[in-house]
Amino acid sequence: MSTTDISAAATDARSTTPHLPQVHEPRNPGMALDLDIIQGQRVNTSAVERRCATLPGRRSVKKDHQAAWLLKAITMIDLTTLAGDDTAGRVRRLCAKAAHPVRADLLEALGMGPITTGAVCVYHDMVETAEEALDGTGIPVAAVSTGFPAGLSPYHLRVKEIEESVRAGAKEIDIVISRRHVLTGNWQALYDEMREFRATCGEAHVKAILATGELGSLRNVAKASQVCMMAGADFIKTSTGKESVNATLPVSLVMIRAIRDYYARTGYRVGYKPAGGISKAKDALVYLSLIKEELGNHWLSPHLFRFGASSLLGDIERQLEHHVTGQYSASWRHAIG
Repeated sequence: MSTTDISAAATDARSTTPHLPQVHEPRNPGMALDLDIIQGQRVNTSAVERRCATLPGRRSVKKDHQAAWLLKAITMIDLTTLAGDDTAGRVRRLCAKAAHPVRADLLEALGMGPITTGAVCVYHDMVETAEEALDGTGIPVAAVSTGFPAGLSPYHLRVKEIEESVRAGAKEIDIVISRRHVLTGNWQALYDEMREFRATCGEAHVKAILATGELGSLRNVAKASQVCMMAGADFIKTSTGKESVNATLPVSLVMIRAIRDYYARTGYRVGYKPAGGISKAKDALVYLSLIKEELGNHWLSPHLFRFGASSLLGDIERQLEHHVTGQYSASWRHAIG
């Protein structure tokens, strides 16, 4: 693959960069809760683990091909800061990095024009700051909501939090589900909760965070995925990033296959977002290959796939510099902001 091919691949990535509402992809309207489908979910855990254990070794891209895939991955990152010490200055720097995620000299060496990340993800209190900083870039702001990360604040306050984030300008809302509904098998309660969250988001796209590390089993992950999609989720997301176990390949495979089953049943495509613990470029490549194999090229777009990450971008940029110069650089040369 030549630099022209790299440019073509990444140009294709740019052509599908958000703003999400501009996409002619029909939103998932949801469907009536079907408990027969939910109770019929089965997961062969050992088979899932074997499939995921072999994936990194069987699917590897090198040199120009790798550079093209990494450029594509950048357009699918929700560049995130969710720290208690977030400041307006930190969020503005993050937004500047989202608008210019790779140094200009590296893009020029790769024959590339400008690219951006998929979104910037912040707490509600920073939505207006991020909106102002991203004005004119076309990059949407995603806000975590509904009592993130535990999802245990009073229900009316969780709904109100969504309303306030949408009013502040957030185009995407990452909500957390009530894990207790999954652990107790109260699928109607989970469906009703998700349905109201979806309605409250209005035109803003909703990502349902399952907090898979706290759901107890892969079968529960499959069931929760189906319920949230039935209730109208635009994306299903693995984790808040605050759990002890976040995104893993086995969990991802189960959720991706749930998405595939839902699409086969309804004709509506639902997006997928792994979050937490994905910090290396090589890991991003494995996730992209998994998406390509299980869902196909249509999902290799920021409208249907995102990484929830903060440090991943820095490692990708280092790998791109190594591709251009043959040398690895210090991480400070690729600072966030």
